[in-house]
Amino acid sequence: VQLVESGGGLVQTGGSLTLSCTISGLIEDEYAIGWFRRAPGKDRERVSCYSTRYGPYYYPGSVKGRLAVASDNAKITATLIMSNLKPEDTAEYYCAALDEWGFSCRDVGDGAYDDWAQGIQVTVSS
Repeated sequence: VQLVESGGGLVQTGGSLTLSCTISGLIEDEYAIGWFRRAPGKDRERVSCYSTRYGPYYYPGSVKGRLAVASDNAKITATLIMSNLKPEDTAEYYCAALDEWGFSCRDVGDGAYDDWAQGIQVTVSS
């Protein structure tokens, strides 16, 4: 399974940014995709997730965003649109995939995800 992220960068407070994660190699029709972030000096935290059976879930207290997932033959694209960004949203953002998952993704921790992207930096200036 391969995951490639794109779309990070620098944005001003209150602005929006879109992150994309292109995934190839998933075997099953049911899977979960998670978005995570790690700010300097902090633990990795969950941002949002998506499961094929239950759709997107947004973790309370995380960045305000919308997650959409589309599939095109062998590739899946998970797009996270983040809005009203704040300096505390500055972090390295990661997407991850969990194959063969037919349940909600809400309670899935980062340790359960099998495959990860390389991470992409998002910086919000004040």
